[in-house]
Amino acid sequence: MLLRALFKRPSRHAGADIGAIYILPHIDQAHVRRYNAAFGFAGDAVPLPFLYLLAQRAQLATMLDRPTLFKIPGLIHVENTLSMHGPIDPARPLAISTEVRMQPPAANGAIHCLLETRAFDGERLAFACSSNYLVKRGRKTEGKSPAGEAPSGQPLGRWTLAMDAGRRYAALSGDWNPIHLWPWSARLMGMRAPIIHGAHSMAKACALLQQASGRTVETVWCRFRTPVALGEELVLIAGSAEGEFAALCKDHVAMEGRAGFA
Repeated sequence: MLLRALFKRPSRHAGADIGAIYILPHIDQAHVRRYNAAFGFAGDAVPLPFLYLLAQRAQLATMLDRPTLFKIPGLIHVENTLSMHGPIDPARPLAISTEVRMQPPAANGAIHCLLETRAFDGERLAFACSSNYLVKRGRKTEGKSPAGEAPSGQPLGRWTLAMDAGRRYAALSGDWNPIHLWPWSARLMGMRAPIIHGAHSMAKACALLQQASGRTVETVWCRFRTPVALGEELVLIAGSAEGEFAALCKDHVAMEGRAGFA
């Protein structure tokens, strides 16, 4: 998939909206166990953020199988909503439907695409995922955008990103976007340094929330406010309302979100 994405060219004749449906015969239970061990999820159950891996694979396959208006490498994940509708049975097949919709240009010229994915276990909606990606950066404005005020809630945990964290997560998730891998590959995509996947931060937050609450996270919304370079430390802070959280990097809000529990 990485090689196909690297060599696929944008099409001038592509439609603004594309879609496809894929069948996943089963979920690899060994893959789930590796994922749980990597992030600290207890047991063998399929955790909510693991489902993003399935959604993203369908999203990438859709963009590879259909003409697109943009290059796939270098897309930046800026926001994500994920919901699980009951426990996931790894042995049952899933029909995964994905639609890619181009969004109107923002006031500064930035262009985003919205990837909507739904997975069905027979007639039942098993999970849904909505991912917002930055396709084209907008014009720079004077001054710096506010990174958000740091919340003053209870710290739920902290973690330091190893310099190979992007490559290790890529091997686990299948997301080999060059912006996450090496300094040279990140620079080719216009980044000063390799950054961690937004979904990695989301998964770590969900694991820490489950550990702190003793309950299963069934829904999560995340906004990735600022990129986090490999080698940095993050601290997860509880917000003022139940389920609210923020991940801080150098005292700035790198990610904010809300979680719902079973």
